[in-house]
Amino acid sequence: MRVYIVIPAHNEAAFIAQTLLSLATQSLLPKKIVVVDDHSTDNTPNIVLEFTKKYSFITLVQTTSSKEHLPGSKVIKAFYTGLETLDDDYDILCKFDADLVFPKNYLNTIAAHFKENSRTGMAGGFCTILNEEKYTIENLTSTDHIRGALKAYRKACFKDIGGLKKSMGWDTADELLAQFHNWGVKTDHSLLVKHLKPTGSTYGQASRYKQGEAFYKLRYGFLITFIASVKLAHLKNDYSLVREYLCLASIKQKKKSSPIWFQQKKAAL
Repeated sequence: MRVYIVIPAHNEAAFIAQTLLSLATQSLLPKKIVVVDDHSTDNTPNIVLEFTKKYSFITLVQTTSSKEHLPGSKVIKAFYTGLETLDDDYDILCKFDADLVFPKNYLNTIAAHFKENSRTGMAGGFCTILNEEKYTIENLTSTDHIRGALKAYRKACFKDIGGLKKSMGWDTADELLAQFHNWGVKTDHSLLVKHLKPTGSTYGQASRYKQGEAFYKLRYGFLITFIASVKLAHLKNDYSLVREYLCLASIKQKKKSSPIWFQQKKAAL
């Protein structure tokens, strides 16, 4: 199966060489890897360029969005910048992060899952983080969810769901849409990927409001938003996040229900 990979990257000089080396030495080699350098201020693009000289299937694309490292829309916009440079001749499309180390059999095993079941639309392993000199599974999501860091899509599924949403929460929305279109989501506990930079370690205040915005956009409602906020804060061991997640969701809802907002929207139409 032909595997294409898009890797958005922002200031990943400390990690990206390990990521690319782990992908360039897979038992099933990808046909194409495109790294999208999004406004890096470190040595990220130069490191990637060295890999492009050694591996013909690796290319570098540079784009400029914002300097701030935010989850969600910034990452997906960079992903689409890379996707636009690729042709449509793939079987599996992957969106990977630039701070991961993949086991040698990762792509081969993912391809096997797609071959085994023609209705598997999405597949992935699990991120692990270094904890007391041992890598353990990063406890941020349930065991039937594929992290946005290592998503792999069957082409037909990717087309059916209309691609990825440019908003935080996209890696939940895509699975809901896949299931709506009768595609299965396959997680493999044997595929353990080293996550060199734990999730959220570089996210600031703005990213926390982005999470609240994601809950709003997914139409969770207050009760479910509150439960989801508490759950995520518990997983991150920081209950102060609950208030921040709820804040923007509340602001967004008030704006939508405001007569002024309604009139502005009506005028825009």
